[in-house]
Amino acid sequence: MSFSSEVKQELSASLAKSRHCQMAELAAIVSFSGKLHSAGGKVSLVVDSDNQMLLAKYRILLEQLFHIDIQKDEFAQEDVLRVLEGVKLWDKAQNCFKNTSVTDGILIQQTCCKRAFIRGAFLAAGSMSNPNKAYHFEIVCSCLPQANQLKTIINSFDVDARIVARKKNQVVYVKEGSHIVDLLNIMEAHVALMNLENVRIVKEMRNSVNRQVNCETANISKTVNAAVRQIEDIRLIRDTRGLESLPDHLREMALLRLEYPDTPLKELGTYLNPPVGKSGVNHRLRKLSEIAKQLR
Repeated sequence: MSFSSEVKQELSASLAKSRHCQMAELAAIVSFSGKLHSAGGKVSLVVDSDNQMLLAKYRILLEQLFHIDIQKDEFAQEDVLRVLEGVKLWDKAQNCFKNTSVTDGILIQQTCCKRAFIRGAFLAAGSMSNPNKAYHFEIVCSCLPQANQLKTIINSFDVDARIVARKKNQVVYVKEGSHIVDLLNIMEAHVALMNLENVRIVKEMRNSVNRQVNCETANISKTVNAAVRQIEDIRLIRDTRGLESLPDHLREMALLRLEYPDTPLKELGTYLNPPVGKSGVNHRLRKLSEIAKQLR
């Protein structure tokens, strides 16, 4: 089972305690996965999905909110209208549909209802990448107004959601790992949240180790390259004007570097008489480099 399916399985098994939150979740499912049709004075509502977890949650919500027990996605006309009135998609007085591109704001005023709405939208039209490979959370919307409404709701929780067009749809997506963790918490998918956090911890530790190894490797390479240049400079001085032409402190430094080509500067300084620190060794080697540069 994919990580996305695991999240949906967890969400489908949970049920909000409050009726208004259940209604908000049902409104999201109908909005993102429902198909409405009106012909010959008859209105139909079908939740079109192969996701059995979504269909199971849909049936549970219908039972809880309207005491409707269906075995299929179609049900009695009077029940259809009750459901559509409940999710604010049917105007009973005018006997017509309301705006079906967005969900009525009355249903998602409270923070808990916004959480339920995001949960229903993800169940109906969402997906997540395997966090071992990449961080990506998305919900596919049928139109831009629907996408803007969902983006605004998600952003209200300080989560950076964005919109991108994909063929005929608009996709609301989140790519920041910490924000996806926040979204799982918002939707109350706590088991999936812990699994994702474990993956993030392992990946961050691995990245930290890699950075440290790369840094140490770079430092070693830098030290080796510097030592090679120092020896080349000293050999140039030796083969042209001779080391005996150097002042005593520089001649002593040159002979030590030739004898100990791989020794770090700090340790090299302890071999001098009297011993000098790393900065003193570095200063003398720079002087030798300047002499070699003049000779070149």
